[in-house]
Amino acid sequence: MKFFHNVTAKIPPVFTSKNTAKSPGHQNAAPERAEKKVRSLVFFAAGLVLAAVSGLLGLSARTVPGFAQFYSATVYPFLAGTLGRFCSLFPFSLSEIGLYFLCLLCICYMILHIRQPVALFSRVLFLCGVLLFLFTVNCGINYYWAPFSYEAGIAAESSSTEELLALCRYLTNQINSSLLEIDHSGDLLDGLYPGQMEATPAPSARELSRLGKDGRAAMIRLGQSYPQLDGYYPYPKPLINSRLLSVQQLCGIYSPFTIEANYNREMPYYNIPHTICHELSHLKGFMREDEANFIGYLACIGSDSPDFRYSGYLTGWVYAGNALAKADPESYYDLYTKLSPQAARDLDWNNQFWERFDGPVADASTQMNDRYLKAHSQEDGVRSYGRMVDLMLAYYKEQL
Repeated sequence: MKFFHNVTAKIPPVFTSKNTAKSPGHQNAAPERAEKKVRSLVFFAAGLVLAAVSGLLGLSARTVPGFAQFYSATVYPFLAGTLGRFCSLFPFSLSEIGLYFLCLLCICYMILHIRQPVALFSRVLFLCGVLLFLFTVNCGINYYWAPFSYEAGIAAESSSTEELLALCRYLTNQINSSLLEIDHSGDLLDGLYPGQMEATPAPSARELSRLGKDGRAAMIRLGQSYPQLDGYYPYPKPLINSRLLSVQQLCGIYSPFTIEANYNREMPYYNIPHTICHELSHLKGFMREDEANFIGYLACIGSDSPDFRYSGYLTGWVYAGNALAKADPESYYDLYTKLSPQAARDLDWNNQFWERFDGPVADASTQMNDRYLKAHSQEDGVRSYGRMVDLMLAYYKEQL
């Protein structure tokens, strides 16, 4: 008897070698990974190079005699005249829009590349390097060149209380005179200017545009007397969301990344003309806050616009008046009563406005600004703003 077995045919085993062709996806994976590593390395290296160059330029400005002076008189004007002109073509603040876009871009990039820490870190380092480099070449070096007072031949000296009182009297008279001109011309706030209060209408876009043009004209005119301030001025721009500045109790800000003069459009309006000129002075390389205040003052009082003259004199009165209040309170209060009611209302509203933003944000902003100024050789920090009074006293020394 035979037994038959059903023999199942078996498929012989397939042996694959390491050289067997793989799918296209597997073929491209390794080169793609290598390419990503190379890109990350390039971004990483570029960020380090930019940071190193920035550090070297900053060190040279601090330690090499004449370097900052040469740079600020030759290289920086070219940068301000090119990047500044380009950014001035846009009617809005590129630095403000750029800030919003950058924040959104960073959030999206972190979400998409959260599992790629090397790529994420290299891009962040590169971005920081770019920003540091722009800050250094458009701002940082300028902190170390000769002060405007030296260039203009104005030597600040110690003054007596009598000289300070004489300055405040002069400013009081000029404030009242310039207000009479405003009332007759109707220039400020479309003629609605009885002294600002909370219900006073905000300046229109047309009015802000006029203030920007008048600010440029005032600085150009001042440049005819001081060659250091001569040349092109970009258009100053109000921030769309000016509350960003208000909560920090800031009137304006200079953006070294776009070479723009930005100002707070919701602050008390008498501040706007002087702030415009203050920020524009930074675009000429004068970074010290006391000198920017003084340059803004000179530009305003020399302007053809009565509202600019009023802004300059009233701002000067605030600084000089604060100094007088400490030195001679009785004389200060006597002078205060001689101010025009319109000016007194402006000062009262100014105090009310900024007091609304007292708090941790404003305190933190003040501390950061103080550290920033001290880090750039302004030893007095935020108190350096008060040196404007010394410059005003020196400027008027022969007249008062």
